[in-house]
Amino acid sequence: VQLQASGGGLVQPGGSLRLSCITGGFILEYYKIGWFREAPGKEREGISCIDNDAGSTTYSDSVKGRFTITTDIAENTVYLQMNSLKPEDTAVYYCATPSIPCEFWNRDLEYDNWGQGTQVTVSS
Repeated sequence: VQLQASGGGLVQPGGSLRLSCITGGFILEYYKIGWFREAPGKEREGISCIDNDAGSTTYSDSVKGRFTITTDIAENTVYLQMNSLKPEDTAVYYCATPSIPCEFWNRDLEYDNWGQGTQVTVSS
């Protein structure tokens, strides 16, 4: 299983970024992919999950309405479109393969595999 997150950077408050999670070694359309983030001094937070087999998505309250998770099966890539970014979104973002249903992703954050993270910094 390979997972590689990219697309992070420095953005001003209110700006947008699109993160990519390039996957390999498994059939993405049958798997769940979750995004979580980790900021200094804060607990890891599961923010979004997509169940490609069921065709469902979930979001934490902290990002709902601002972030959108999608999958491009042909590209073996899961995207996280992040709009209306806030300074509190600053963190290292990771993609992972959840070992729990997506509906529990924010609450339990359990996963089997994860990749190298990408830094997102929201600052003026």
